[in-house]
Amino acid sequence: MARNDTTTATPQAVIAASLRRERTRAGLSLSEVANRAGIAKSTLSQLESGSGNPSLETLWALCVALDMPFSRLLDPPRPTVQVIRAGEGPRVAAEQSEYTATLLASGLPNTRRDLFRITAEPGHPRASDPHIPGVIEHVLLAAGRAVVGPTESPVELGPGDYIAYPGDAPHIFEALEPGTWATLVVEYA
Repeated sequence: MARNDTTTATPQAVIAASLRRERTRAGLSLSEVANRAGIAKSTLSQLESGSGNPSLETLWALCVALDMPFSRLLDPPRPTVQVIRAGEGPRVAAEQSEYTATLLASGLPNTRRDLFRITAEPGHPRASDPHIPGVIEHVLLAAGRAVVGPTESPVELGPGDYIAYPGDAPHIFEALEPGTWATLVVEYA
């Protein structure tokens, strides 16, 4: 069976085009966005040229600086029927933990939610800075065990457990077993 794949751009090229588009839309300079995100102007310039390899933390900081949903960075054109096989899709790794987020679906213009597959391994927790105001994160743990939720009061989850918490406050995801993975829905206000 032939695979219906309408995306030919690399994730870095999609991110580069998205960053340029959103920065222009906001009417901000490279320096202003870099300053708001707490990154070097040269880093942002590399990302906008498609030559950088950003961490998840850097991308979230840029989304907060540009007041935009994370998925807007990675959302490629979609076929009518979309299938993303396990291990495929635009994936971004965390900087200091074995944690990756793969964008499965982003909200259409009239919706405000994104869907990700999260994979994580024990070691270092994935500590997240606050996202844009009003964000709620929903996590359904599929396999393994993890401590998830607000940094001050996370909850231990097992397979099939669900948690929702404010994503506009510091929060964590810490895998307790190898092979931990979950579905994450990020809901924007």
